[in-house]
Amino acid sequence: MASDRLTAINPLTGDPLTGLGNAMRLRDEVCAVVRERASDPAPFAIGLANLDGFKPINDLFGPAAGDEILRQVAQRLSACIPEGASVMRMGKDEFGFVLPLVFERTGAEKIGTMLRDVLSAPFALGSRNVRLSASFGFAIHPFAGNDVEDLIKSAATALYRSKRRGRAQITVYSQEIAQEMSEATELEQALRNAIIADEVDVHFQPIVDMRTERVLGFEALARWHDAHLGFVSPERFVKLAEERGFIDSLSETLLRKAAKAALSWPPDLFLSFNLSSAQMTNPATAHTLLKIIERAGLSPHRLELEITETAVMADADIAQRIIAQLRASGIGLSLDDFGTGQSSLGRLRDFTFDKVKIDRAFVSGLGRDHASEHIIRAVVAMCEGLKLGVVAEGIEEVTEAQTLKAIGCRMGQGYLYARPVDSAATQAYLQRTYHP
Repeated sequence: MASDRLTAINPLTGDPLTGLGNAMRLRDEVCAVVRERASDPAPFAIGLANLDGFKPINDLFGPAAGDEILRQVAQRLSACIPEGASVMRMGKDEFGFVLPLVFERTGAEKIGTMLRDVLSAPFALGSRNVRLSASFGFAIHPFAGNDVEDLIKSAATALYRSKRRGRAQITVYSQEIAQEMSEATELEQALRNAIIADEVDVHFQPIVDMRTERVLGFEALARWHDAHLGFVSPERFVKLAEERGFIDSLSETLLRKAAKAALSWPPDLFLSFNLSSAQMTNPATAHTLLKIIERAGLSPHRLELEITETAVMADADIAQRIIAQLRASGIGLSLDDFGTGQSSLGRLRDFTFDKVKIDRAFVSGLGRDHASEHIIRAVVAMCEGLKLGVVAEGIEEVTEAQTLKAIGCRMGQGYLYARPVDSAATQAYLQRTYHP
């Protein structure tokens, strides 16, 4: 029963909000299990759980509602953890477990799945119901650490990996995971140094009018070649910068370089630049971006920012304010990767965009997949009615371009027209192809 576990609170080892033990209590219990088994060692597990999406709920409904959710989480966990196990609140929205009768990975994953399912049910906040999920990291003693600090560190590493993989994930610590995380940390340090040394470059890929193949503008794309690591894919290092919390500094460096390069282009060409989810939750984003292009001397009217649906939904209220500030300055906005999110039509209704970029996943299906063609036709017709521009991404085949033109899609981008190249090669490309 939950009431059996929510015992009297010790001010040193208890959590007054939930009635659970705290991080100190978890350390005491781990040490107690180790002492009990000193003469006959047997494996056991500890776990950490972190609530996914708790901060937006806390911000939206207020701290009192957040506290109520934490109390309900504590009650659910206390009611369903196995006999002999214990649950603690480690701080904020993180909980810990000591599982004396869990000996190996499969058992930990089974417990994690059960707890995850328990926390996926709606939480009652007065007349409202809210949903959230939880991510889990587990560590098995002694394989993941002999002492309590090493064991907790291993569980935290596993939890961090779960959070990196998305919501409601479960990870049990292993040497392979430790190696993966070590490599990520090494890559992080190299990338931070590269940003400071101004070694991350910008390449440009043209966006063209498909009827005439006349270039209309360029999308800026990050590129990084490290002296020791070699070429590092942007999918890898941009994602890492987002996860480790320094995407702002990377993005600002890239925009500064891209804006400087764009000054040498004909003035009717625009620069398209991608914003991250993290930037769309930072109220200072619009001010920062405007300062960068002002210092570079680039007119806001020549800048278009590409924003994914995922980015605008990370914090819709802040995103609305950022978008309004950017539009008021004259910056254009494109909804990127259209059709791959959960409710793209809703985003077109709730936010004001100038263009929609059709994802490569639909373009690559042209000629082989009738559904893709029907979807693109519908998107083009809809955008025409909404007076939005449409750009098809990832065009690689002549037949794809022909079909898109026949459908009525005006703008395109992809290897068929040009691959991304550095600023010097972009200048050479313009000298060959640009005709006012």
